[in-house]
Amino acid sequence: MGMGFALPDRLENYASFIQYGEEIMNISATTKVRDIAIEFPQATRVLEKLKIDYCCGGDRPLGDACATAGVEMENLVELIVGAGKAEAGGRDFQQATLTELIGYILDKHHVYTKDEMARLEPLAEKVLTAHGENHPELREIRELLRELFIDLRQHMFKEEQVLFPFVVELEKSQTQNRRPPFAPFGTVNNPIRMMSLEHDTAGDILRRLRKLSADYMAPADGCLSYKTFYAALEAFEQDLHQHIHLENNLLFPKAVELEQQF
Repeated sequence: MGMGFALPDRLENYASFIQYGEEIMNISATTKVRDIAIEFPQATRVLEKLKIDYCCGGDRPLGDACATAGVEMENLVELIVGAGKAEAGGRDFQQATLTELIGYILDKHHVYTKDEMARLEPLAEKVLTAHGENHPELREIRELLRELFIDLRQHMFKEEQVLFPFVVELEKSQTQNRRPPFAPFGTVNNPIRMMSLEHDTAGDILRRLRKLSADYMAPADGCLSYKTFYAALEAFEQDLHQHIHLENNLLFPKAVELEQQF
């Protein structure tokens, strides 16, 4: 169940925001970061900017996450309110069917990921060739990208060929009031557990890439290709965070819950 959050236009600051109390929004220091990301899709942009992990590290209490990021909780709430006003009428993934959610993940995130991997691989080589002597970290970045891309290609293949088709058939079985499809992996929990572990691995590589690249800040002697490479890497990171969030925090729990209903 959701937390019943809402973002009335009349809320202009944190003081008036709190005035509406639990009827409107019940955020506290113990609220999990992933719950905020689920209830407020627009909040992910704010969390991304503040470097608060809402996908792989989404189970962390908000108070701890804010302390680590060096941001006051009331300031974070104000930013979320502002983002909500700017993005009113956005897609509500909580109300989407599993089939719709899978379709969105495939069309939006899988397509983007494959396209960007094909673009980033030669760009990484080009920048390494031109600047590797003065910036040896580029070689490690290139190797980490290779590792990440191999993992992601295998990961998405398993989702597209095994997990996602099963979940779609599971939902069809429910709506058509028939027996669930045969699960060669025993229970949907098994592939989901594997996918979640692979998400954790991807998240760790992303953190290492960000550290090596000094938050994707191209050096003063970096050429246009260098700057383009880092900008593309940061955009890739943000999209992958959104991608993992939709699966870890929405699709996977709902799929497990659906299977349990049979």
